[in-house]
Amino acid sequence: MKLKTRLIIAFLVIILVPFLLFSIVFWGFTRFQRHTIEQNYGVSVSVENISDSMQLIGQTTQGIFEKLAEQSDSDPQKFLQEAYLEQINAELLEKHSYLLVRKDGELFYNGSGEDAGRLLDALPKYRGFSSTSDGGSYIGRDIRVFVKQLDVEIPRTEAKNDSENLSKEEKESAEVSVFIISSVSELVAQNGRLLLDLLISIVVILIFAAFLMIVWIYTGVHTPLQKLSEATHRIKEEDFDFELDVKGKDEISELCRDFDEMRQRLKDLDEEKKAFDRQSKELISNISHDLKTPITAVKGYVEGIMDGVADTPEKMDRYIRTIYIKANDMDRLINELTFYSKIDTNKIPYNFNKIDVAEYFDDCAEEVGLEMRERGIVFSYINTVEIGTLIIADAEQLKRVINNIIGNSVKYMDKERKYVQLRVMDVGDFIQVELEDNGKGIPNQELVSIFDRFYRTDQSRNSAQGGSGIGLSIVKKIVEDHGGRIWATSKVGEGTVMHFVVRKYVSSV
Repeated sequence: MKLKTRLIIAFLVIILVPFLLFSIVFWGFTRFQRHTIEQNYGVSVSVENISDSMQLIGQTTQGIFEKLAEQSDSDPQKFLQEAYLEQINAELLEKHSYLLVRKDGELFYNGSGEDAGRLLDALPKYRGFSSTSDGGSYIGRDIRVFVKQLDVEIPRTEAKNDSENLSKEEKESAEVSVFIISSVSELVAQNGRLLLDLLISIVVILIFAAFLMIVWIYTGVHTPLQKLSEATHRIKEEDFDFELDVKGKDEISELCRDFDEMRQRLKDLDEEKKAFDRQSKELISNISHDLKTPITAVKGYVEGIMDGVADTPEKMDRYIRTIYIKANDMDRLINELTFYSKIDTNKIPYNFNKIDVAEYFDDCAEEVGLEMRERGIVFSYINTVEIGTLIIADAEQLKRVINNIIGNSVKYMDKERKYVQLRVMDVGDFIQVELEDNGKGIPNQELVSIFDRFYRTDQSRNSAQGGSGIGLSIVKKIVEDHGGRIWATSKVGEGTVMHFVVRKYVSSV
């Protein structure tokens, strides 16, 4: 997953998950709170009024207040009967409320059982407030009660209690205020606990959602980074034998895969370097061996001349010719080594020119044929290319290709009658050159490797079949730099044919 996508998802989750969880928690808490209030106060609670404490308190005593109002219309005298007031007060106590009655400004009945002096001073005056069945007034400060007030005027003849001692004005009527006092503290505390629980739930949910997102992002980022750090340390220690296996499609996973590809390339380069060092040592060993052989021969023949062993003109001529051939072998080895260093640094000096195919290969065949005859090898030449056909090539380097191929063929000839054939033919856009010998041949499984540097089909070393193992790799490099390609076909015991093609020159006019 892309890091950008991961961050977008994390952003959405941090918003949506807390909202969803908070909705569930809010629903659970409010449901519990409604159930508690309904049990304690005996009222039906809705989501709309659960947060309005005054409305809830008003509803809890609504039925009793309506009953008192009806009683005031039918028989107000009962408000002065203690038994009736005790009955009403018992009902109110179940709803966490109590009854208080004030008569002519004085406390007549107190259902709380506590001192109500301060409350009495704060209560509305007679006819100073008119309550509806679900309404009332709130007295704050340190009293904190919700009051429903019912004012009743009771005639003195009905309210008489030792009325003979009353004045004339007092005999007219009594002003009675019936109060339903509901404590706000408990319900407010319940709502406060609900708000506190909701606040704590919000904090816990946010912490939980943030923790989940941190773990998710940390796992998605830290794990591949840790693997990348370990891989970097191992590469620092030149340990490439491991695989950085990181799944995913995010940027860090892609970075890890790129890093693993770099590790593989470094491993390949390290193996190539080790192989190159090993091959270089082998090359030095081969060159040393191949130089030592002709030098030993030259020294022997020179000593023979100095000691007078070559005492006839024929022997002297043979000794000098042999010294010349061995000197040429040393010169060829030194040239190969020098040219090899140029190949390795891509500094082969080319001098490309238009070359007439017929003329060039005729001269080349004449020179090669002379050398082959001196070695007792039968040489034949066939050229079917039309006169005037041109190629773009470096004459000197192309001659090196032919000499290296023939030199390699001669080296591995094992028959009494030896022959080499040079064939040049036109194959459309290319000139194809074939050099065939009747040597011992090359097994099919080795044909793909003969153009590799330092590869030798015969791993044993002897004076007859020595060599640096870079001759055919030089050939391949030169042919490919000419825009051509080279390959070989062979039959074990019968011989080998080397094929290479060079593109013909086509005039743009």
